[in-house]
Amino acid sequence: MILDSLSRIQYYSSLHPRFAKAIALISSVNYNDLPIGETKWDGEDIRAIVIHDQLVEQKASTEYFECHQTFIDIQVVYEGVEKVGWKSRNHCQYPRGAYNIEKDVLFYEDAPELFFDLKAGHFAIYFPEDVHAPMIGEGAIKKLVVKVRV
Repeated sequence: MILDSLSRIQYYSSLHPRFAKAIALISSVNYNDLPIGETKWDGEDIRAIVIHDQLVEQKASTEYFECHQTFIDIQVVYEGVEKVGWKSRNHCQYPRGAYNIEKDVLFYEDAPELFFDLKAGHFAIYFPEDVHAPMIGEGAIKKLVVKVRV
């Protein structure tokens, strides 16, 4: 997992072959011009999901403690403060059901090892090894989730 300020996102362009394009798009787009919901930026390889939603209680989020296998998430907060739970997939022991290939999600019964705040103007990158419980807090959030095919 990576946490940093949006002003530094370009430093991560070389970490993955598709990151340069994804980060260039994140850096050039006017968030307010994006429609709520999903937009394909590069076919099935890079997709953007704009979320304007209410944050939830910690218990509600951790019930959907998730990770992905096909896509890396780059999540950027534009408005609000989102609390996120995290744990390395290597330390998770209790999967809930099987991996859903269509939705690219595997849920765990495990609890997060740590929590952190993702504030406006910051981003997190969640790799397949990062089990995360997002959208915790009070009030509303405006964020962009960019899905980058592994």
